[in-house]
Amino acid sequence: MNAIELKDFLKYRFLSDVKYAPDGKSAAFVVSNCNEDENSYEGRLWFYDGELKQLTDLGSERSFIWEDERHILFPAVRSAAEKKRQTAKEQFTSYYRLDIHGGEALPAFTLPFAAGSIKKADWGYAVIGSIDMNFPDYYKMSDDERKETAKHYEDEKDYEVLDEIPFWLNGQGVTNKQRSALFTYIDGEVKRITRPEFDMGSMVIIGSDIFFNGSAFTDKYDIKNGQIYKYSVETDEITTVVNVPELSIGSMLEVNGKIYVSASDCERYGVNENSWVYVLDPVSYDFKLLQKQECSMYGIVGSDCRLGGGAMWQAKGDSLYFIATREGNAVLNKLLPDGSEHTVIGKAGSIDAIALSENNSKALLIALYDNKLQELYSADLTSGEITCLSHFNDEALEGKYVADYNTLHIQSEGYEIEGWVMLPKDYDPEKTYPAVLDIHGGPKTVYGPVFYHEMQLWAGMGYFVFFCNPKGGDGRDNEFMDIRGDYGGTDFKNLMDFTDAVLKAYPQIDPKRVCVTGGSYGGFMTNWVIGHTDRFCCAASQRSISNWLSFHGVSDIGFYFATDQNKADFFTQPEILWEHSPVKYADQVKTPTLFIHSDEDYRCPLEQGLQMFTALKARYVPARLCLFHGENHELSRSGKPLHRVRRLTEITDWFEKYSK
Repeated sequence: MNAIELKDFLKYRFLSDVKYAPDGKSAAFVVSNCNEDENSYEGRLWFYDGELKQLTDLGSERSFIWEDERHILFPAVRSAAEKKRQTAKEQFTSYYRLDIHGGEALPAFTLPFAAGSIKKADWGYAVIGSIDMNFPDYYKMSDDERKETAKHYEDEKDYEVLDEIPFWLNGQGVTNKQRSALFTYIDGEVKRITRPEFDMGSMVIIGSDIFFNGSAFTDKYDIKNGQIYKYSVETDEITTVVNVPELSIGSMLEVNGKIYVSASDCERYGVNENSWVYVLDPVSYDFKLLQKQECSMYGIVGSDCRLGGGAMWQAKGDSLYFIATREGNAVLNKLLPDGSEHTVIGKAGSIDAIALSENNSKALLIALYDNKLQELYSADLTSGEITCLSHFNDEALEGKYVADYNTLHIQSEGYEIEGWVMLPKDYDPEKTYPAVLDIHGGPKTVYGPVFYHEMQLWAGMGYFVFFCNPKGGDGRDNEFMDIRGDYGGTDFKNLMDFTDAVLKAYPQIDPKRVCVTGGSYGGFMTNWVIGHTDRFCCAASQRSISNWLSFHGVSDIGFYFATDQNKADFFTQPEILWEHSPVKYADQVKTPTLFIHSDEDYRCPLEQGLQMFTALKARYVPARLCLFHGENHELSRSGKPLHRVRRLTEITDWFEKYSK
């Protein structure tokens, strides 16, 4: 068998956003791929009604909604006039209507703002769109007024004025005075519902009412957004229906006429606390706790072989179905009206998106199963039987060595830690091999037995690859997830204990040729590891945290996350933040270290990597930093294809240099 090669991911297909039509007889989804020549991604709509059929082929279709049983709406820029408006940086979103039974997509309507989520109702559409607080009524402007606004932006392009936090967001750039607003679109008329300073969260439509949440702010965003509002399309009035200021509200979804709400007060386990489930009666406004959920209600199993998302919560009958991360797997669970919960689809792997219908007894899943790339699956909700419906990625892996995941459990610091070991291609127990310890991000994420391109690449090149889920990760309860005030403590010990166990279980690994890498929290931990042990022959620290004190002031989440995760106030307890900062220990580093950072990463900003890089170079420790222009925190998952090639080349070459 041939080894998986570094550029093979350019051939992979990525599935997302599967949705049933209203009658449940057919479904549509998005299939994306890399375009190496254009250094970009393409997306196309596909259709399933027992057979698979491609619907579009321009390569720019990345999202859609069902308008009715026969028609799909999707945003696109297709006409010459639209392309001219786009070049002029005019704010608009054009929607096209496609008949699933054939014919070209035709213009449906155009909204005078950048639209995000859109939902259809009997009376029209509810849309979440972007606004600038300086020009909140842009959507009402005449052509001449919009030209004046465009001139203002052109005149100001060399300047940024910041007067609130966060002032930027990862993947969005500078967001000062930018908000997500609620709009309605009825009979060709657009109306902004929320006031300019309000930033939208979730929305649910019940009849002629839109229930929504969010947060209004002018100086500092507050993660506590415990209000739910109702906008009546009939009366044009907004009513506050829930007011629990201490709550941080996440998802909302209608389930059998009620509104299910995930929310947490963040008091027990901080901002990463798993939310409880509440139920809101849309008539009486009664708001009550349904379930004290202590585990994750989302899929968070790591992989570098996804692009785009999809629904993780869906209603069917009187129950809420949701993707749940349990240990190293993302499964499908069901929450009943009495608050009880059980697993419906528990197959090992990762369900990435779901589609359910009241008129169909089966669910559609986009999933990473059986150590393969994403495919579309049908799942019987009664028996749990799963059937693979697509074969988009069979050819990409045909004849390739795909390493299995050998499970290894250990006891460490009073916890059972689960991990996996991948054997190198053509493994010979009489030989010795180098190895890679890969540390997941988050920290509230997990690794699991799912296809991961970079790990398979290294296994194919002759490395053992091993990874685990230390304390601080997802997949278990709140107590296991909580490492506030203990970053670099129990989690570090878990990782080193797991490394010891792997070396003991596989003596074929040369302990002098073990590499370590990780991104985000995994980058933090890589920085921490090299400052506390020199057991690794080299390290690759990606999009990392090195200094909690500066992170507090520059990260888009720093002003609350640094304090929360270190259980220390920035102003009165800076010594605690410094104690948990890897750069404090940089004078002890001997390990040759590669740093990977992006200049538009506002989650773990570039200066974090630069601090560690400078500290090592100042002490003549071999170090290299590869800076990616125009990329953000998602470089390894959705960065430009050729940038992803360069990133993985840099890391792999570093390993080769110091381990072989």
